[in-house]
Amino acid sequence: MGKHYDTLDTQLRQFIERQHLFFVATAPLSADGHVNLSPKGLDSFRVIGPTQASYLDQVGSGTETIAHLRENGRIVVMFCAFEGPPNIVRLHGRGQVLEPQDEHWPRARARFDPGTAGRAIIVVDVDRITGSCGYGVPEYTFTTDRPQLDDWTTRKGESGLRRYQQENNATSVDGLPALRWVAEDAATE
Repeated sequence: MGKHYDTLDTQLRQFIERQHLFFVATAPLSADGHVNLSPKGLDSFRVIGPTQASYLDQVGSGTETIAHLRENGRIVVMFCAFEGPPNIVRLHGRGQVLEPQDEHWPRARARFDPGTAGRAIIVVDVDRITGSCGYGVPEYTFTTDRPQLDDWTTRKGESGLRRYQQENNATSVDGLPALRWVAEDAATE
């Protein structure tokens, strides 16, 4: 039942664009480290080439994906059809992290809604694309995106978000370095 694809062709792009939810998985090199699996949404994923995609990473309580990518680059992104015909698509590849201070940030950030806060952009160079049936995935109907993240970031304000990230996004749960600007701020204080 499994399929392999060479590129993110038109059919795959259209499938990905219809999904309101996707999942990102990463892991540290250490056998004792914690594997991470994160749900993502809010119209934050973009296919940017035949074997490249990116997503806007929102401010959150952890920075596992960023830390794991900095350590080893391994990532898989999974899309499941919750509406319409069953389908699962996985994008395996190597990821890199762009932060607002990086040279390529402005061009990469322009792909996303300017009103949405984001702490990083994850760029994935896809080296394996697979599809599977998805027969075991239940059907759900999308209602709406939740407003809480935008409300929370608005209430925090720029300086509040900066403090939050300094306190919560400097390292992963396993102590791996995450956001570079946080470490740079700590070094200059």
